[in-house]
Amino acid sequence: MRCIGVIGAMEAEVSGLKEKMQDVQVTRKASMEFYEGILADKKVVVVKSGIGKVNAGICTQILIDLFGAEVIINTGIAGSLNNAVNIGDIVISTDLVQHDMDAVGFGYPKGQIPQMEEFSFRADEALRRIAVQACREVNPEIEVFEGRIASGDQFVSSQAIKDAIVKEFGAYATEMEGAAIGQAAYLNGVPFLIIRAISDKADGSATVDYSTFEAAAIEHSIRLTYRMIQDLQA
Repeated sequence: MRCIGVIGAMEAEVSGLKEKMQDVQVTRKASMEFYEGILADKKVVVVKSGIGKVNAGICTQILIDLFGAEVIINTGIAGSLNNAVNIGDIVISTDLVQHDMDAVGFGYPKGQIPQMEEFSFRADEALRRIAVQACREVNPEIEVFEGRIASGDQFVSSQAIKDAIVKEFGAYATEMEGAAIGQAAYLNGVPFLIIRAISDKADGSATVDYSTFEAAAIEHSIRLTYRMIQDLQA
């Protein structure tokens, strides 16, 4: 049975999955707790990585090295960068880019990691198809979109910053972990997918909206992630 690694940046983003797991063993490494067990009859390791790209990248590498994860799913919340994507909706990653990577002074485009061929990290298409179908089944009251996600070590709550990210990258959502997970998975040749439920509009209203809609957005992402795991082949 192949191992599925599931990452959430915050405890609230994974606690609903942990509650459904059976035969759980907990391994502590790098100040993270890895919950290894059975979920929807699949071998799964669920972990809270902590917030930010460094935490997310370290967590992904541990899942691959220590647990042999052959699939990585990152579930969580994000700010919308696209007017069509409303609070509560889901964005499924087509690819991910680090919007705060800036080596323009060395001749690279904004977001390009120096000396890497990949500009963005593409999510697995088979996982995307499963996620989109699963979302339509378990979250019929919301819309599901497929698009680029822009990650950076920054909570985007400024219209000016939002506009700059949209202009530069054409992303659908912004958050703080996905591109690091994508990069780590890409370097290891492991298929991955980033799932993001929208909690705010990543503008001047973001702080208030985030607090108000966080729980509902997380519920949508948890519901989708669980159904997706059910639908994956063992």
